Amino acid sequence: MNKLGIIGKVIRWMVVAFFGSTILVVVLLRFVPVYYTPLMFIRCFEQMAEGKNIKMHHHWVPMEEISPHMPVAVMASEDQRFLLHHGFDYQAIEKAAIHNMEGKRKHGASTISQQTAKNVFLWPGRSWIRKGFEAYFTVLIEFMWSKQRIMEVYLNSIEMGDGIYGIDAVAADNFSTTAADLSRSQCALVAATLPNPRKFDSANPTSYMLKRRRQIETQMRFMPSFPREGEDINPETSAGGVYRNYKK
Repeated sequence: MNKLGIIGKVIRWMVVAFFGSTILVVVLLRFVPVYYTPLMFIRCFEQMAEGKNIKMHHHWVPMEEISPHMPVAVMASEDQRFLLHHGFDYQAIEKAAIHNMEGKRKHGASTISQQTAKNVFLWPGRSWIRKGFEAYFTVLIEFMWSKQRIMEVYLNSIEMGDGIYGIDAVAADNFSTTAADLSRSQCALVAATLPNPRKFDSANPTSYMLKRRRQIETQMRFMPSFPREGEDINPETSAGGVYRNYKK
């Protein structure tokens, strides 16, 4: 076999290994709690490089132990069409593209599904390579996970402060309570820190954050309740929440 043939065979096996391993991991994490993510370790290395004490506060809680206000708050803040799209909100992408072309402050259009894919499988950054992997993992989790599972993993893995990951950790650190006992207002305040929780601290909210919290609480009035696992997600019925009162 010549060198080109050997190289081709190696590449084929690498491709097969990549798709096989990533699909296996996504299937596994459909059922297994996500205790650690790449970002958690990256932040630990950054803390060590800056001479700080390592802080990584995180513990997994199932969806049943999270305040029902929390998924509604993050949908109102981050992804109002989460229950309707299949990983990518093309309406939001179009609006963000038009907004950014006008030279205004840059707006993103990442959905909760995309953020979950990035948080669990990838590293922070804006390169096209990372965005490509993000799109790939977004398709996988949308295909293999339920919306409830995506939201559960999102709320448990997202960075919510300096060294704080997941809703139960931020509830304990910033509000001296549990994820289950967070109030509607507290959930909206946590959502107001996204997508920059290292700049905005829900324990010490600025006037901007308080204003943002009020805006999120207003949007929450028009959002559907978040469906439990197994409930139908249908915008035309009341099962699992209703979009008939949702205002764009």
